[in-house]
Amino acid sequence: MSNNHEQGTVANTISQKLTESFSPTHLEVLNESHRHHVPPNSETHFKVVLVSELFDGLRLLARHRLVNSCLAHELATGVHALSMHTFTQSEWDANVEVPKTPNCRG
Repeated sequence: MSNNHEQGTVANTISQKLTESFSPTHLEVLNESHRHHVPPNSETHFKVVLVSELFDGLRLLARHRLVNSCLAHELATGVHALSMHTFTQSEWDANVEVPKTPNCRG
C-alpha cells in the first residue's frame, strides 16, 4: 500500500478512516491545497486514490457515496474539495491511469 509520507493531521485522519473502512491494497491521500488560493499549510483540498475489493460490483457513484459517508465529518468540518479515484483490484491491475489534477481556476 502506498501513502503520502508528509501528511498533516487531516490527511492522516483521512488515511486512517479509509484504511479502517476499505482495507485498501493501494491508498494515496494527496494534499493538493497548495494548488489553490488558501493559506500555507492548509488541509482543505485532497486527492484520494483508493483500491479496494469492497468496490467489486459497485458503480462509480456507489463507491463515491461510500467514501463520502466514511469521510462525512471531515467534509463537514474543513475539507473543501475531495477528488476521488476508486478502483477494484482488477481495475488497478489493468494499469488504469489516474487523471492528473488540473490547475486551480480561482
